[in-house]
Amino acid sequence: MTVELVSFDDVLTDFDPALGLEVHVELGTATKMFCGCPTGFGAAPNTQVCPTCLGLPGSMPAVNRTAVESAIRIGLALNCEIAEWCRFARKNYFYPDMPKNFQTSQYDEPICFEGHMDVEVDGEVVRVEIERAHMEEDTGKSTHVGTSGRIHGADYSLVDYNRAGIPLIEIVTKPIVGAGAKAPAVARAYVQQLRELIVALGVSEARMDQGNLRADVNLSLAPRGSGRLGTRTETKNVNSFRSIERAVRYEMQRHAAVLADGGSITQETRHWHEDTGITTSGREKSDAEDYRYFPEPDLVPVAPSREWVEELRGTLPENPTVKRGRLQADWGFSDAEMRDTVNGGALLLVERTVDAGASPQSARKWWLTELARRANDLGVDLVDLEVTPAQVAGVQALVEAGTINDKLARQVFDGLLAGEGDPAEIVEARGLAVVSDDGALGAAVDTAIAANPDVAQKIRDGKHAAAGALIGAVMKEMRGQADAARVRELVLERLT
Repeated sequence: MTVELVSFDDVLTDFDPALGLEVHVELGTATKMFCGCPTGFGAAPNTQVCPTCLGLPGSMPAVNRTAVESAIRIGLALNCEIAEWCRFARKNYFYPDMPKNFQTSQYDEPICFEGHMDVEVDGEVVRVEIERAHMEEDTGKSTHVGTSGRIHGADYSLVDYNRAGIPLIEIVTKPIVGAGAKAPAVARAYVQQLRELIVALGVSEARMDQGNLRADVNLSLAPRGSGRLGTRTETKNVNSFRSIERAVRYEMQRHAAVLADGGSITQETRHWHEDTGITTSGREKSDAEDYRYFPEPDLVPVAPSREWVEELRGTLPENPTVKRGRLQADWGFSDAEMRDTVNGGALLLVERTVDAGASPQSARKWWLTELARRANDLGVDLVDLEVTPAQVAGVQALVEAGTINDKLARQVFDGLLAGEGDPAEIVEARGLAVVSDDGALGAAVDTAIAANPDVAQKIRDGKHAAAGALIGAVMKEMRGQADAARVRELVLERLT
């Protein structure tokens, strides 16, 4: 059913939004959560399975110690309390990608609880309270074959259980209230900063395009000033920062439209459609009692010692807020430059490009202009663009060496996105190197002078600024591959 949305400004006039975010982080362990099967991405379907992750009778699970360690480090980085004793539970429901018909998770006794993370949005610091971060296992992957790609209308479905049993940490926020018009931006900023933290911890690649990090967005509206929470919807598996922001904004407008028309919000899961920018109904949302949680009888409780917890605390990376301040000072960025870098999702990319040898300003320039434009055209987040920081640094090194100029560098990025090799290989294969040979340049300069006698006379008369027109003509003739500085020198040598 098509809903005529309320304008975003009108939403804020009548309602207070409340956000909740559930982020699933797929850990980068070598083996699965409860068995020894490998976890490599991209293997042939159903080749990384065993009786345990297939839920076959008689199979017994065993907890992955590295996954527990990663969970504790994530919890500490999020300022959480770490449980002295916790246990796993069975979350019972039937779905084809759950071979056991239950998911081994944690319910009322999570390993991490009561934390927070501060994020900055438009110069304002917003504290996001963390309710819990708990351990669980991933499900298999269903592929619905047909025109829609979804289960409704599919001709048939396929299930790959390679992903079933991979360790997950689910990080659940408390309701985020008071954000008002900034609610969509707060949601995006929180997940962006959370991803940076996860990558810095080294516990996951956190690639949203590969499903390493997935976000469920809860949204509700309540009458303005009421001080209560409305009925929420949960938009599942939103897989990009851009989509998180858009999904929050859309749901705010959709909820307001339903409520303004006298309707009521159904507590349900919803699906985000990237192509149309809307959500559609999934299923009515189950409450905890519907899952019939009970303690997992085949696993002993987890009781991390305080000595181990403190040892892991010593391995934490720099606090994100402190790190941003340090990087801004090191790089010499203005407040506006740093804000744009963070809001553009480029902070980690710029940092790694600088580590690879580029200057901070050049790294920022490429990521926030040329590469941001390409990511936007492709409808992906900057971090998911198929260009690495090392490659960007390589392009800049070629520019600084005079091998290419900024205009030619854009063609090198074309080659990088097309998978044509490293920057130097692309320059050679495409013949992009700047021409600095005086013979070829001199001939082009003579041609430009002959074709533009009025401009040439202005230069003879001392108006050297007019040389730009001749330089432009030479650059056009040589398809942007001329050394502009040398062209200027040759023009002035001939005419002054």
